[in-house]
Amino acid sequence: MAKGGYRGGMPMGGMNQMQMMKQAQKMQQDLLKMQEEMQTKEYEATAGGGVVTAVVNGQKELLRISIDPEAVDPEDVEMLQDMVVAAVNEAMRKADAESAANMSKLTGGLNLGGLF
Repeated sequence: MAKGGYRGGMPMGGMNQMQMMKQAQKMQQDLLKMQEEMQTKEYEATAGGGVVTAVVNGQKELLRISIDPEAVDPEDVEMLQDMVVAAVNEAMRKADAESAANMSKLTGGLNLGGLF
């Protein structure tokens, strides 16, 4: 019989594999919990000195947008459009940044390459 492959009918390192599976399951549970929390979390950003405010959730859905009436200039609609885009994009960046930070904490900095 060859040496080193098996011990007592169980591949060597079997306990490590079981431990890794438990860790992977815990990580998956933690990931699901984090995703649930992110769904309810809101991220707010403003543009134009606060005249445009956008609020998105952790799923990057636009929930609300508010525009101060002073920002509405019929002569300069493009400026208002730019401020809306800027506020929404910044709110999305905030959601992405927190999601990435949470994922890094969850995985201990490991890059899982889309595994989860």
